[in-house]
Amino acid sequence: MSQTAGLEALVRRLELSRLLSGEFDNAAAIITIHPGAGGVDAQDWAEMLLRMYLRWAERSTLSCELVDRAEGEEAGIKGASIIVRGAYAYGKLRSESGVHRLIRISPFDSNARRHTAFAAVFVVPELPDDAEIDSVPPEELRIDVYRASGAGGQHVNRTESAVRITHLPTNIVVQCQNERSQHKNKATAMKMLKGRIFEQRRVEREAAFEESFGSQRQDNAFGSQVRTYTLAPYQMVKDERTEFKTSNVNQVLDGALDPFIESYLLTQAERRARQKEADAQG
Repeated sequence: MSQTAGLEALVRRLELSRLLSGEFDNAAAIITIHPGAGGVDAQDWAEMLLRMYLRWAERSTLSCELVDRAEGEEAGIKGASIIVRGAYAYGKLRSESGVHRLIRISPFDSNARRHTAFAAVFVVPELPDDAEIDSVPPEELRIDVYRASGAGGQHVNRTESAVRITHLPTNIVVQCQNERSQHKNKATAMKMLKGRIFEQRRVEREAAFEESFGSQRQDNAFGSQVRTYTLAPYQMVKDERTEFKTSNVNQVLDGALDPFIESYLLTQAERRARQKEADAQG
């Protein structure tokens, strides 16, 4: 590496460190993926996204733990959750929250027609035990146990070790079936729930910021479309919030997400700086 390239890499790392200064940016990230509209294509798309994040973590030398996975009947998955641990996992991956859209020639259509499929990605921090959100009143929870449906041998299939928790005030639902122990699955599900509640509050604060900034777009809210992956009739991945795009779709689906993450962080920082300047002048 040349001296110039080395300095550029150092400046880039320092800039990213400045942008990743949120309270829980250095926490582990819990990623949950659910297929949306699009039938079997959406379930296949959800599995493609799961692989993309696993490959990103591998590229970034971060560790991953699969905590929940439900297989689709024909292809793909009905849902999955993973925990990514390592430096600034949540701070980087929070940019992935939202709806991801895929446009392609469907491999499940005998007439080879173009289909659009959607999948929702939720990214929340794994909060420390002393976090303020740690206290969730038991009367606000409905806890169901059931037999796990994934791999794990006869023990998993015979015992009700899987846990589903519903937070009644918000209707947030989380589930975990990775461990043989119901107690361990419940503990992991509670971590997921607390992260979801924290993230919902963060989204509400972001929405209030967007409103005060005069924007009508709620880009950070769950349910918004954040990125479009077009495989046909041309190849392009475009982030709808930052306008960053690339034609190297295969590389992105193989985990090359850093340019999108950095673009998102820089865009957010620039918007906040403009708002701060506007507030000072007004």
